[in-house]
Amino acid sequence: MKRRLFAVALALSMVVGLVAGCGGKEKEETKKEPEKQEEVDTSNVSDEDKFGGTLTIALASIASNIDPIMYTGVYEGQIIENIADTLIVYDNAVTDFEPSLATEWTANEAGDEYTFTLRDDVYFQPGKYQEGRKMTAEDVKYSLERSHNESALARLTMLDHCEVIDDTHVKCVLESPNASFLAALTNSGNVIVPKEEVEGWGDEFGAHLVGTGPFMMAENGWKTDQGVDLVKFDKFWGGDIYLDGLNFVYITEVNQRVNALKNGEVDIAYDLTGEGIEEIKADSNLKMIQEAGMGVNYIYFNMANGPTADIKVREALQTAVDREAMVSALYQYGEGQVGYLALPPNSWGYDESLIDIVPKYDVEKAKKLLAEAGYADGFELEYYTGDSATSKKIGEIFQQFCAQIGVTVNIHQAAWGTFSEIGASGNADVISMSWTWYPDPYFYLNKMFHEESLGTLGNGQQFNIPEVNELLDEAVAVSDQNERAELYKQALKLITEQYAQIDYSVANVNVGMSSKVMDFPVRPDKTIEVADGVTNNTWLAK
Repeated sequence: MKRRLFAVALALSMVVGLVAGCGGKEKEETKKEPEKQEEVDTSNVSDEDKFGGTLTIALASIASNIDPIMYTGVYEGQIIENIADTLIVYDNAVTDFEPSLATEWTANEAGDEYTFTLRDDVYFQPGKYQEGRKMTAEDVKYSLERSHNESALARLTMLDHCEVIDDTHVKCVLESPNASFLAALTNSGNVIVPKEEVEGWGDEFGAHLVGTGPFMMAENGWKTDQGVDLVKFDKFWGGDIYLDGLNFVYITEVNQRVNALKNGEVDIAYDLTGEGIEEIKADSNLKMIQEAGMGVNYIYFNMANGPTADIKVREALQTAVDREAMVSALYQYGEGQVGYLALPPNSWGYDESLIDIVPKYDVEKAKKLLAEAGYADGFELEYYTGDSATSKKIGEIFQQFCAQIGVTVNIHQAAWGTFSEIGASGNADVISMSWTWYPDPYFYLNKMFHEESLGTLGNGQQFNIPEVNELLDEAVAVSDQNERAELYKQALKLITEQYAQIDYSVANVNVGMSSKVMDFPVRPDKTIEVADGVTNNTWLAK
């Protein structure tokens, strides 16, 4: 505990120093290149020697529900994608689509119908309500339409219905042409599941998830608030995978994750921050990987209720925060880089020129804006965030910046499930969170700023600007990527001008692992693909 308090105190003291001393550093000063994964020569290891062992991965937050239509957090998706499969997947660089349950796919000229050819050798894992039967096109229709109708994050809003052609062919009919459909299908919320298990378990399906993936739930494998134990699925369509099992454990405190890795209690630890990164780099039995990520970290304001419904108040709060100082205090070990926009730089809709719209740090200007808005004496804000130490640290830094202009920030932390409900309700004054998805701007801008996402965690800020909705609708209806990029840049400009959220950093993907872990891909979208039947087949050195 003393160590944790010291870390927070250190961060805050650094912010004070930076705010007092510089009032705005050059953007390049805080940019650190991610640590790349070193290649290891394993050519002398026979294929037989790669089999066996159970891989244990530590996640930074607790998965509350892994029913594909219910999940809302990246931690839950990281578990789902190892139990169940989507029709297609992104490659490890998250640039191109690869086959998974579907071997081929075509679109009609209008772009509103997609026809898929399915593998003929796919079986579900055995469960309580079916014994491991063959997957067919009926299961694809059922799963995708279920996602369309019930997904907590509206992951398939573009789908109208699916038509079964025969057991291995299915047509997906969209409500209108939508260029983001294939990318949406790669999401863990759109995995294929058996109807018998879903309806048999009802609300408990998430604790008994059944899919077609390389691992299946172990007996009593769902351990609420502790983790999930998986075992190898012998009839996996992707062939014989190397590992016997895969366990996820939840360790929310970052120093405990580092210690668990150093002590050999876990093989891989995600979302590492702080001096533990240097400890891992210095340990010859471990390796530290820091890949440029696609996650944007931000603090968003309620645009419908309270003081932040006033755009001048939002501009004042943005002006009161020194992003460079904040990131310097948060990321002393290369965990992330300064961010300014609601898209990561590696998205093809990113427009660096829009950074000029983002308010520059100026405390006196912020006070003047508040006075003009009628809040010269300040006000109180209720700030909600996740339950990790890093989330608390971010809140405390924001709290300190706001105090300089007379705004009191009351910090509330909650476990992911509760936090997600609070955010989706649209009632919170301020929410702090991160968002990561695919390079297609649709998965950021539509999910965070379109009217259709109101009532979800993505748009808990109640953002609803008709001009933005129209641009986002137009962008997703055309197929040419260059034309789409131009429309998204126009939408991003309007969004940035609303001062809807403080986009302060783009996180790297920071993963520590045992040197015994081989062929484990650390992906920019934080997807965990231990074995996918296409490219990845992780193994443990003896």
